[in-house]
Amino acid sequence: MKKIKQITPSVLVLFSFFILGTPAFAYVASSTSYRIQADSINIGGVLSTSTSFRAEDTLGESGVGTSSSASYNIKAGYQQMQQTYLAVTVPSNVSLSPNIPTLGGGAANGVASWTVTTDNISGYSMSIRSSGAPAMISGANSFLDYVPAGAPPDFTFTTPSASRRFGFSPEGTDISQRFRDNGAVCNAGALDTTSACWDPLAASPANIASRATPNHPLGTLTTVRFRAESGATNVQPVGSYQATTTLTVIAI
Repeated sequence: MKKIKQITPSVLVLFSFFILGTPAFAYVASSTSYRIQADSINIGGVLSTSTSFRAEDTLGESGVGTSSSASYNIKAGYQQMQQTYLAVTVPSNVSLSPNIPTLGGGAANGVASWTVTTDNISGYSMSIRSSGAPAMISGANSFLDYVPAGAPPDFTFTTPSASRRFGFSPEGTDISQRFRDNGAVCNAGALDTTSACWDPLAASPANIASRATPNHPLGTLTTVRFRAESGATNVQPVGSYQATTTLTVIAI
């Protein structure tokens, strides 16, 4: 009797993100709902806006300017202190489970979560990409990148019997419209159904979450589900399969 060996897909998740400006962690006053990052004493000032521009000025400030030491940077003055804070939590690498048999088919799943926190007035944008195509490989062998049936993501993860696929599905308050659904179809409605709306993890960046307002200090959680699946009649070579993923978060 021939022994059926196991393959072990796993996902290595790498991160990169851009911070616009230097993070400012100090604050002068706080409550359970708010933090005041800095205050100033002056005799006047006004905020002016148009359809294209936003200008804010102050009059009569004293003790302004920039000073620094080996450990600190001080930008004194109301206009000087304005900076963007952007923080991203970093999860551990994700191991998909359970093991998938070489014969007979099966699926392996894993989850990674990120919390993004920013005080940027225009919010942030999050994108994801793989290091290559196909994304999940083991030497010369691979799981094919997921192929949706149409232009939107597939509401249900589907793998042809004689094939194998690897894809992802994001979930969270800030996920892009492409991954929202109406209970049956993706890129339609406003729902965020668990384990729904599957897309390929491509080498080109795909936007998965964004917001147009700040979310400091609580932040927003985004979860990404990964799945590798082998069809019932597919014969998948033995190996340790890995996908290297880069997440990029920018203040917009």
